[in-house]
Amino acid sequence: MPNLVNRLVVRELQNDLGKAEGMVIVSFGGLTVKESEALRNQLAKKGAGLTLVRNSLARVVLAERGFELGDAVLTGNTAIAFGDTESAIHASKIFQTPEVKKAGKVKIRAAVLEGRLLGAQDAIGLADVPDKKTLHANLVSLLISGPRSLAMLVNAVPAGQARLLQARADQLEATGGGAPAA
Repeated sequence: MPNLVNRLVVRELQNDLGKAEGMVIVSFGGLTVKESEALRNQLAKKGAGLTLVRNSLARVVLAERGFELGDAVLTGNTAIAFGDTESAIHASKIFQTPEVKKAGKVKIRAAVLEGRLLGAQDAIGLADVPDKKTLHANLVSLLISGPRSLAMLVNAVPAGQARLLQARADQLEATGGGAPAA
């Protein structure tokens, strides 16, 4: 890697990937420029960057971060989507959308999430992970459901008694018995 261009590319990759909390490594071949730009724009909207990498240089940069990737991961045309943890999850979701899968030109090979190397199946599984807002909504829903149920149970007894008394009053009124004696 004595080439000046290679050193500059490695430095650029170190800047991009060195700060990234999450990365999704994909095969990236056969896309037209229009498809590639559309994919980059979708990723950028979610805060993820996408870079095409030379496999040998990516191997060097990822090894510096402590990730040894096999030859099966870094072969052919390779791209890395990178960003924070949330961006990496969104990148996996974008790569698993029906439009992208239908074209068959982008396949997830591996991922790095919060310092852990994930295989292809685990990286694909990131697409099923809900985003932070959904997780927060689910958590709030769980926290509220207990007190809400308790309040409904506590309220059920007097409400039931009130309905029972009203039904008895309606029954007496219908039979002409008048109001019950006190």
